[in-house]
Amino acid sequence: MQLRRAARVLLVGAPGVGKGTQAERLLNRFPQLQSISTGDLLRHNVKSRTPLGIQVESVMKSGGLVADDLMLRLISNELQNRGWLARQTMTLSMAAVHSSHDAEHHLTSLRGQPSEDPAASFILDGYPRNAAQAHSLESIIPINLAVSLKTPFEVLLGRISGRWVHQPSGRVYNTSFNKPKVPGHDDITGEPLTKRPDDTEEVYRARYDQFQKANESLLEHYRQKGVLIEVEGMTSDEISPKLYAEFEKRFA
Repeated sequence: MQLRRAARVLLVGAPGVGKGTQAERLLNRFPQLQSISTGDLLRHNVKSRTPLGIQVESVMKSGGLVADDLMLRLISNELQNRGWLARQTMTLSMAAVHSSHDAEHHLTSLRGQPSEDPAASFILDGYPRNAAQAHSLESIIPINLAVSLKTPFEVLLGRISGRWVHQPSGRVYNTSFNKPKVPGHDDITGEPLTKRPDDTEEVYRARYDQFQKANESLLEHYRQKGVLIEVEGMTSDEISPKLYAEFEKRFA
C-alpha cells in the first residue's frame, strides 16, 4: 500500500510485546517505509571509523549509554545522508553578557527541514527512551506518530518464559507460537537453541517495572503533542490489523 505523506514513527512497548514483529509487518505492508536502528547506525560508524564512531566506541565497549548530543548527531547525519532532512545551519550573532559587550557567540543548530515525501518514511528504533530525549529529537525532526503497543502483563510473561533463541543468528522461537520445526533446534541450521539468561520471571518483572517507570514521561510527551495512539491486543495477529487501520488513516 502506498503512503501519501511521510510517516515518522516510533513504536513503544514493554519487552516481549512484539515491537520487532509489528515493525517488520509495517515495512512489508508499506514499501516506502524504512527502518532506522540507532544501534545499527552506531555499530556501522564504529566499524567505519568515522569521527563519531571513534567517539562512541569506548562507551559502547564498556556498556555505557552514548551521550544524547552524539545520538542526535547520529540521527541527523543519517537523515541528511538519505536526503530526508535538509540541513539549515543557522548562525546567530549575539553580544555576550560581559562588561565589554563586544564578544560574539555563533550558535549552530542541527534543526533542518524534514522531507514530506512519502519515500522519506521511517520507523525509528532505539531512540528516544525518555521525555528529555524526545524533546531533544524534536529539535531535529518531529515524530508524527508514536504507537504504544499494549498486551497484558501475564501474556507477556508467558511469552518470555517460552522463548528460545538461536544465538549465532539471533532467530527467536517460542513454545507457545512460532515453534521450531524440531523442538530445541534452529529451523535453518539445526543447531541447538538456548535460553537467554534474563528470560526468567524475576528478571522480567524487574525489566517490566523499569520500562513502565521510564516510559511514562515519554508517552506523556507524545500525548501532549497529539501524536500518541494506543493499540492493544493479546497477540501480534490481533494488534496488527488495528495498527494498520490507524496507520492508513493518517498516512495512506
